[in-house]
Amino acid sequence: MTNKINMKTNYIWLLIVLLFGFTACESDDDTLSDPLNNNTVSDPVIPNFTSGSADFSTFVAIGNSLTAGFSDNALFAKGQEVSFPNLLAQRMALAGGGQFTQPLMSDDVGGLLVGGTPISGPRLIFNPNTAGLEPAAGTPSTDITNVIAGPYNNMGVPGAKSFHLLANGYGDIANFPAAANPYFVRMASTPNASMLEDAMAMNPTFFSLWIGNNDVLGYATSGGDGSNPITDVGTFTFAMNTLVSTLTSGGAEGVLANIPNVTDAPFFTTVPYNAVPLDAATAGALNAAFAAYNGGLAQLQGLGLISAGEVAARTVTYAAGQNPVLILDETLTDLTAFNPALVNMRPATPDDLLVLPSSTFIGTSVGGNPQLINGVSVPLADNWVIIPSELQEIQAATATFNGIINGLAQDNDLALFDVNTFFNGVATNGFPVNEFYTMTADFVTGGTFSLDGVHPSPRGYAVVTNQMLTAINAKYGSNLPDVNPVDYTGVYID
Repeated sequence: MTNKINMKTNYIWLLIVLLFGFTACESDDDTLSDPLNNNTVSDPVIPNFTSGSADFSTFVAIGNSLTAGFSDNALFAKGQEVSFPNLLAQRMALAGGGQFTQPLMSDDVGGLLVGGTPISGPRLIFNPNTAGLEPAAGTPSTDITNVIAGPYNNMGVPGAKSFHLLANGYGDIANFPAAANPYFVRMASTPNASMLEDAMAMNPTFFSLWIGNNDVLGYATSGGDGSNPITDVGTFTFAMNTLVSTLTSGGAEGVLANIPNVTDAPFFTTVPYNAVPLDAATAGALNAAFAAYNGGLAQLQGLGLISAGEVAARTVTYAAGQNPVLILDETLTDLTAFNPALVNMRPATPDDLLVLPSSTFIGTSVGGNPQLINGVSVPLADNWVIIPSELQEIQAATATFNGIINGLAQDNDLALFDVNTFFNGVATNGFPVNEFYTMTADFVTGGTFSLDGVHPSPRGYAVVTNQMLTAINAKYGSNLPDVNPVDYTGVYID
């Protein structure tokens, strides 16, 4: 059976050749276009940029990986240089903004060490020769025991949730890995400092706060398996209120950003529900193997222990061509007390979201047994898929958290970047950068997201920067100029 089922990532990469149509005219130079050099010889007037009612002299950005500049499944120096806070700071410098410091990684490889032992790997790159993803060449050299104590203007810490920003000891290596974050360990001003305390130590006159994604996203990326639960509303509300009241306590202005929907990110939309290609012979063999299972369902329906609708949803049949992935679903009736073989499995439907890493797991064998194929004859566990009930939990939490964030922006007279609406628009209709090029949420080729399927690419961060600038300019009467997204790469290929 194994030699007839090729479930590796080839089906994802069939369209990757389109990438070269987008990258052929791209530059991998991450240098910011200077609006002061855009004048013609006949028009030498230098634009007069103003901060309006805002004071950009000390800009501090606090948040998670999206603030840090994380992309391609890693944090690395080249990516940090195109973080949205760094791009914002370069624009703010045109209207009174001061120095902007970041806790730069030691290399462009990505990955972390603890005392020389790797704890995370290199960033991902796209290999045009294989039309696939692979780790960047090189060895990580950023060791969290080599502390480069801050505080810094960029207080973005990958993995941080809302309440982590308030936690003392979050950067204490003595608390690692149980209660400390390795990225904050290497940059905390003292082991017991909190992220918020370090941010306030900079005496910000202007701030950005983009937090809350991980309060929902951790549950989503783990397939809703319960290992990384959604933050409870009370904790989130307390954290957000404390953060905003503290950041504004010295009179600082700022911009808040809310949380996008998971269904707008390619991490959750790239792997199709029917990702199992079969020939007729293999489909027939599988149908014979599942005959007893399907018969057991029919027997229990006859006894009135299960509905006809659930039997239809659980019945496993295959045919030549593309077939649904076989998954576990804990919301189904537990029938194992009647027969241990009648586990809670069913074929996936278009309403199920398979996470991106499942693309390399579906079709692999269990223990080398050619009869036991993950997602085909063996159902995928909960961590590989978001079922509809889990998606409803995620969407409800996202809406609730965004209501809190939006309300804080209004109540404190702060600018708001509605990330949720913006990325939904990118996923639905694309985002036209100019008359020739539209960015989308498609994996690899879309230009908006990096190769991890969650975090923006450099070009995506440039667009985020412009959305932030629009919100800031509208709120405070500044006229900071946009960056040019096409000056930034959509995908790193080296």
